[in-house]
Amino acid sequence: MTVSTLLNRHTALGALLLNARLDGFALLPGANLYYLTGVHFHLFERPVIALFTSHFPPILILPELEMEKARQINAGFQLFPYSENPSTWSGVVQQALAACHLDRVCQVGVDPYQFRLLEMRILEDANPNLSFTTAPQITARLRIRKDKKEMDAIRKAVTIAQEALLATLPLINSGVTEKQVASELTIQLLRCGSDPHLPFTPIVASGPNSANPHATPTDRILSVGDLVVIDWGAFYQGYCSDLTRTFAIQVLHSRQAEVGEIVLAANQAGRSACAPGISTEQVDQSARNVIDQAGFGKFFIHRTGHGIGLEPHEEPYIRGGNDMILESGMTFTIEPGVYLAGEFGVRIEDNVHITSDGAESLSDLARQIKILGEP
Repeated sequence: MTVSTLLNRHTALGALLLNARLDGFALLPGANLYYLTGVHFHLFERPVIALFTSHFPPILILPELEMEKARQINAGFQLFPYSENPSTWSGVVQQALAACHLDRVCQVGVDPYQFRLLEMRILEDANPNLSFTTAPQITARLRIRKDKKEMDAIRKAVTIAQEALLATLPLINSGVTEKQVASELTIQLLRCGSDPHLPFTPIVASGPNSANPHATPTDRILSVGDLVVIDWGAFYQGYCSDLTRTFAIQVLHSRQAEVGEIVLAANQAGRSACAPGISTEQVDQSARNVIDQAGFGKFFIHRTGHGIGLEPHEEPYIRGGNDMILESGMTFTIEPGVYLAGEFGVRIEDNVHITSDGAESLSDLARQIKILGEP
């Protein structure tokens, strides 16, 4: 990540803080901090706290053992290392707060999904006049539109994921377990070039388990007539893909085929509705209408999609009641599904990118339910 890219992101963050009337923003290790530093830090018992303001250079409070990593940033950060002795931490934090003028009565924004009580108490101990407010929209607005380099990484993550699944398909047949399929897919993701840390553990759900949208692979043995939902993704240079396809073991029953065609049509409707200027609610409704009209509406139990980028779930969220307008550079999933408890489930998930005049599907694996295995 270039210094100019980081500095531009810092400037954009400063403008958002001014607009939100926040004196500062505090971040812990995670996707947001990586976005603003280009370096991965660990979230553990030794706190790492980044402080951003609109007028002063950013601050990084960190343990001494992370100093070599921090020196890689080279984008104007002031570094405040502390020792292993916790009794010295407050003094270091006080110096850091003074350096960015947060040593007075201030309101500091935090991301409620990632900020911990530990770091909040440390900052409050150093300055009891700090008050904290949840402001997840600050970093969401920063990251929601992907630039070309980010899109290049996401495209590669999609390619890696698709190649890994194709390499895994020959293994899938009656007699193997969900765990065996998931482990082979994990190996193939790494062989095809995924970063070692996957976006999530692959979901391999067969038979009745496929009616659980977030199933965990089990020792269940795949059987003839099962549907198998596979939800998987790859990371490439920190950016992820997230895909789902549904397969049948040796035979596809008529009811399964019927539901598969309905979900396929919903997926197509959702992707076709995507364009700049359209609300996320409209996209969700386009996919949902297909399933509703087919009589399976109550079995579509989740939103139509979610953003992807540095995290597998981020803005924008493609759901009812969300009036966010799609803009060029937004990238997200379209993943309608039908889940019949005790029977089977079907989900088809693609990754979509909003362009200046429309939308493109980054994934192109066949979407129909494919029959796998031999008798």
